[in-house]
Amino acid sequence: MPEADDRASTRGGPPVSVTRRTVLIGLGATALTGAGTGAYAVGLEPMRLTVTRYSLRPMGPWPEGLRLRIVALSDIHACEPWMSAARIEGIVAAANALKGDVTVLLGDYVSGMNLVTRYVDAAEWGPILGGLRAPLGTYAILGNHDWWEDRGAQARGSGPTIAGEALRRNGIRVLQNEALPLAVRGHEVWLAGLGDQIAFVPSARKRGHPRIGVDDLPGTLAQIPEGAPAILMAHEPDIFPQVPARITLTLSGHTHGGQVRLFGYAPVVPSRYKNRFAYGHVREQTDLIVSGGLGMSIAPVRLGVPPEIVVIDLGGDGKPIF
Repeated sequence: MPEADDRASTRGGPPVSVTRRTVLIGLGATALTGAGTGAYAVGLEPMRLTVTRYSLRPMGPWPEGLRLRIVALSDIHACEPWMSAARIEGIVAAANALKGDVTVLLGDYVSGMNLVTRYVDAAEWGPILGGLRAPLGTYAILGNHDWWEDRGAQARGSGPTIAGEALRRNGIRVLQNEALPLAVRGHEVWLAGLGDQIAFVPSARKRGHPRIGVDDLPGTLAQIPEGAPAILMAHEPDIFPQVPARITLTLSGHTHGGQVRLFGYAPVVPSRYKNRFAYGHVREQTDLIVSGGLGMSIAPVRLGVPPEIVVIDLGGDGKPIF
């Protein structure tokens, strides 16, 4: 596996649509049959591993002088040949080497496409992710594909999910509309995980109806004391306009940065807000960081947004992005 690039960063919905599927499959087909850029987009960039760093002085509540390093992994999409068990082992080793205080997993562990040679089962990737190490622990949320690809959960209209159980069996706490306090150098910092916003796909009889989520933002926020510093994990960034200023930081994945991103713009983003929340750091009423993720869905193509591990250094003497 190639050595990770380390890039310092100052970058400050609805489910995957038919349009996005059509565009990505078209791009993938073009890349598979082309040369040059196409070969890079399919054969090289998807297999890279970068480290994107954010040094952030939050707008929201944060104790003066407190530093917290978060290592975030998102959208693994385990499958061969694109995200094999061996490659996931390399990502875990790279994440551990970053020496985060806490590690978070932002959802979508299962494959989200048909163009694979083999699906990597939860029984394989679960123990590998169980090897993540951080003093404050490893915490996870589930993504839409963890629900969509689970036929049992879809038929029941409820969990548990295969992905969620695999994480729990391997010592990773899965947060679904749940918040808990972390003891960080004499301070209490809350970590919350939101249920997936588009967990259930309508039946064939209800095509055209919106997908149904298991998210409960008011119930999740109610568990966090007023004025306490808090970090929210939400797989899809579309919830962000509803997140109040009292939340220090929201962490999301899902978009893959558009999976094809040129000159800071992605032509297709699985979000009702399009490029507003497609990738990177967003500062509005509070702070949001959207990971470009590690794997791929719909089509095996990445261009301009290589797979990344995200490292966020919160507080202390970290320089503000803006």
